[in-house]
Amino acid sequence: MQTQRAWMEWQFPVFVTCVYLFLYIPVVILMIFSFNRGDSPTYWLGFTTDWYAELFASSEVYDALSNSIIVAATSVFLSIFLSALYIFYGRASGLNSLLPLFYLGLAVPEIVISVGLLATFYVLSLPLGITTLIAGHTLIGLGYVVPIIYARYNELDEHLLEASYDLGATRAQTFFYIVIPFLFPALLSSALLVFIISFDDFVLSFFCSGPSAQTLPVYLFALIRSGATPMVNAISTLMLVSSAVSVGVFSWLQYGREQ
Repeated sequence: MQTQRAWMEWQFPVFVTCVYLFLYIPVVILMIFSFNRGDSPTYWLGFTTDWYAELFASSEVYDALSNSIIVAATSVFLSIFLSALYIFYGRASGLNSLLPLFYLGLAVPEIVISVGLLATFYVLSLPLGITTLIAGHTLIGLGYVVPIIYARYNELDEHLLEASYDLGATRAQTFFYIVIPFLFPALLSSALLVFIISFDDFVLSFFCSGPSAQTLPVYLFALIRSGATPMVNAISTLMLVSSAVSVGVFSWLQYGREQ
């Protein structure tokens, strides 16, 4: 029994360590080879930062990055605004019964949603571009934002809303001066989460972007198809760092809200 107990005590930590090494060693290798002097993605030929300089000087990378930021920022605004309106006004009008529909965005595979949106855009004769990208990313973002904001809104004391109405405030004034400040921590954490998901999304962007509005993940995929170079590693490293910072801020906000 003692031998078995000792085995179980160190077996699980070793297993967890192996899993994390399997996940993060490729990331570390990618970051190291983003500073490789040569064109080879597998042979180390010396340290250099030329690939990052070339990356920042590329107009194509700048256009793809601009598209990603525009789409992510607009999707964040629309997801947050529509979610807050739906939750606040939906309770009074009885539309909260439709809340389970928003979970479908999390349950349905993203490839299915992407194909469905693409077919819808073709039926409506909408050209693929920034507009269709924003529509698709907003749809995905609502599936994450609505449950978070709804959980926070249920903590709001109804007496605060009643007092606001008794003092002569309109529904719009109550929404902007009572509900929004109360929901602010949830709105901020939801905004960061949607921005991360939108900025890193590939599947939906690949189907809905079209040739004139490539996002950074789609542009990265095109580079890989033409041949892997350290520039691909440099782009991936910058995306990894930005996503890690956003996730860290999101986790910090979630921890602060729980406390």
